[in-house]
Amino acid sequence: MRICVLGAGGVFGNNFTAFCLGQGAEVMGIGRNSRKPPCFSLGIDYPYHAYHITYELEYVLKEIYKFAPDYIVNFAAQGEGAVSWGSDNWRFYETNCVGLVRLVGELEKQQPYNFKKFIHIGTSELYGSRETPAKEDAPITPTSPYGVSKVAFDLHLKVMFERLGFPMNIVRPCNAYAPGQQLHRVIPKTIITGKSGGKIELHGGGKARKSYLHATDVSRGIFMVMKTAPVGEIYNVASDEPTSIRDVVSLCAKAIKMSFEQLVTEAPERFGQDGTYWMDSTKIKALGWRQAIGWEFGLDDMVHWVNCYPELLKMPTDYVMRA
Repeated sequence: MRICVLGAGGVFGNNFTAFCLGQGAEVMGIGRNSRKPPCFSLGIDYPYHAYHITYELEYVLKEIYKFAPDYIVNFAAQGEGAVSWGSDNWRFYETNCVGLVRLVGELEKQQPYNFKKFIHIGTSELYGSRETPAKEDAPITPTSPYGVSKVAFDLHLKVMFERLGFPMNIVRPCNAYAPGQQLHRVIPKTIITGKSGGKIELHGGGKARKSYLHATDVSRGIFMVMKTAPVGEIYNVASDEPTSIRDVVSLCAKAIKMSFEQLVTEAPERFGQDGTYWMDSTKIKALGWRQAIGWEFGLDDMVHWVNCYPELLKMPTDYVMRA
């Protein structure tokens, strides 16, 4: 089994690659940047090519055709809903919509298809803020330019399948975390800040609620959809209940043996913050998927990662836009 992972340089593409290698698959990765240092790449060894889908599509396609994968799994995206309100938010559409539309347009020309499936990794943010868990057919109500850019490609893929038979699935995971994650994300930022003797700002009192999974649970779900799901279907992958950011930070404090008060300073709510991201995963559970990693084991894994790479404690934890 041969799998091409696009966006392989990011934490979730890297985690999925490790999972697939553990299943005996042959994996080739493509990412927009050179491979990151060991504290982020975690020493996972496989063929990797640094090409940007938007600006270097011809090279991306060359590597895909040369590798001849059975499956193409796309994590490539410009992320960060909160910062997509900036003046450079056109970059979210450039990558998440236009770049990927061009990619699948070229893949669609290969008739008959020389791969079994194209698996696209979507987002929970397209459902907007929810008071009840969203099923896959819930109204699409994104609340940020990032969310809109992700919706656009989801709908494009759906039409490609319905009208042209393009062999695809879409997986919409909840917020995830794992060793190797970008340091501005709330879980690594909280752990690193606490272990460095600092405090984090808890925006809006941490009232916003989000569903969380360890990335290995997400990877198992993606692999299951890739191998067993009918083409054309869309699947949510999420925990059963959302957790408030306040509780996430409290759990992180407990994992590093600090009090919540030692770790936190209150701050005003961020612009555009949604109340609750919450998805229903009944559909993928029918394929046999279940959450296997809870908060205690998952956060111990994150603390172990930081302990193994003390250089992380000296790195900045602010977000930087990388096109």
